[in-house]
Amino acid sequence: MRSYMGSLKFLWDDLKVLKTPSILSLCTGSNAQLVQTVIDDLGAVFEMKDMDRLTYFHGLQMSYNSTCDIFVHQHKYAKDLLHKAGLSNCRVCPTPCKPHNQVLKSEGEPLHDPTFYRSIVGALQCLTFTRPDLSYVVNTVCQYMTAPIEIHFNLVKRILRYVQGTMNYGIHFTHGPWQLQAYSDADWAGDLNTRRSTTGFVLLLGHNPISWQSKKQGSVSRSSTEAEYRALANTAAYLAWIRHVLLDLKVCLPQPPTIFCDNLSAWALNSNPVYHSRIKHLDIDFHFMVERVERNDLTVQYVPT
Repeated sequence: MRSYMGSLKFLWDDLKVLKTPSILSLCTGSNAQLVQTVIDDLGAVFEMKDMDRLTYFHGLQMSYNSTCDIFVHQHKYAKDLLHKAGLSNCRVCPTPCKPHNQVLKSEGEPLHDPTFYRSIVGALQCLTFTRPDLSYVVNTVCQYMTAPIEIHFNLVKRILRYVQGTMNYGIHFTHGPWQLQAYSDADWAGDLNTRRSTTGFVLLLGHNPISWQSKKQGSVSRSSTEAEYRALANTAAYLAWIRHVLLDLKVCLPQPPTIFCDNLSAWALNSNPVYHSRIKHLDIDFHFMVERVERNDLTVQYVPT
């Protein structure tokens, strides 16, 4: 430890020579005494200031209640974004997009200045840090960054109008069981330009969402079962990674993780190898899922849409 702290001292001397700006960092843990010991040790080497309980960090706002539950939101960031877009007083929309709102890449005239579009969409990506409900629509508008047109910008404005009415939305982190579960879905052939499907999932630890994604699949799926099964395999890979992270933190889950899927055919493939001959083109994903189900690394359950 002494040699390690000495190395930090040399690093700090180098940083002062380079006149590096101050760095804001977090230090947290389940043992308050140990956390304070680490802060004291760092304070002996670095010029640092303890800001006490975290309330604001890189656009994320935190609030606490009497039971020590944490609410993370981006109210200020969303308000600044609406001001930047000139929509501070815009009308509110109940949803971030209309059903079946897919558009073509070449459905109108290109924007004269696409820089503003890219700036707003890039800022919306940061807003998805605490807003899983925006992941799908933001992923959609991100696909038109290269050559956006007016109809694409209309999609962005609808997202901003939805944000106007939901600025107080965020994520509650509460105490609960150490149970890892995920919900997986796919929008089969939803992209009109490429006819690729979109994978969507959300991972929950207890009652708390800890990871989510909306991403276009790498190839075209010829059936909804294929699209859903690819989404299942992708979700299972993320679950496996989260499980390894928990093991590194010495957290052992009492039960194997569970994935919920709304496609009966994709669910049946995990428990009935008879269907293997019908999905030879999905050989890797098939064996990846079946191997984990057989090893009891995870379970797959059906959930109605």
